[in-house]
Amino acid sequence: MPLAKLVEAAKREGRTLLTEVESKEMLKEVGIPVTDTRLARSQEEAISLAREEGFPAVLKIVSPDITHKSDVGGVKLGLENIDAVGNAYEEIVRSVIQAQPNAKVHGVSVQKMARSGVEVIIGASHDPQFGPILMFGLGGVSVEVLGDVSFRIIPITQRDAREMVREIKGYPILEGIRGQAAVSIESIEEALLKISEYMYGHPEVKELDLNPIFVYSDGLVAVDARVVLEEEALQ
Repeated sequence: MPLAKLVEAAKREGRTLLTEVESKEMLKEVGIPVTDTRLARSQEEAISLAREEGFPAVLKIVSPDITHKSDVGGVKLGLENIDAVGNAYEEIVRSVIQAQPNAKVHGVSVQKMARSGVEVIIGASHDPQFGPILMFGLGGVSVEVLGDVSFRIIPITQRDAREMVREIKGYPILEGIRGQAAVSIESIEEALLKISEYMYGHPEVKELDLNPIFVYSDGLVAVDARVVLEEEALQ
């Protein structure tokens, strides 16, 4: 979906945070592969969508007021059948209402669980001094605890993308260690370049966070995404 339509939808509701579903629609325009994610507004709709998308399924709360979905019990993984999906929908909604009773809930997203890969993170934001900044690192504990990331000022070049990937301490994991297959470094570099170009041309996007991205030997897919809009864009 074009960014202008997403901005308009956010403007009508007075919010700056795009939902996961909206964020992934934007990423499709950027050219970043994402897991097919659909919005269910009822338990019955969640079950129907899970049948269409396939099992195992993943359900997540969709709310512009909730940034960290796992913290409020808003994520259920590895749902193997329709009974599990139905129960997960009820549990997610109940947990979120208890944790954040004033949150506006759009529904629950439904997607097929992606095959495991090496987790990486790509983020971008606007720095008051330097302007748009691009970040790359390994996902999971590597970024949360070790801070193993690299940064560049946007826009980046092909050389920048290459260096960003190779200068993190965890780069050997991407090359393949202890019998693990190497992942597609080229697909990471391509994603960095596409996000850099998009952020440079769309100042209305304040923050962009793709975490995790699963990288494989033959490509990558963004499993979750978060986009924050500049307040000025909603005036």
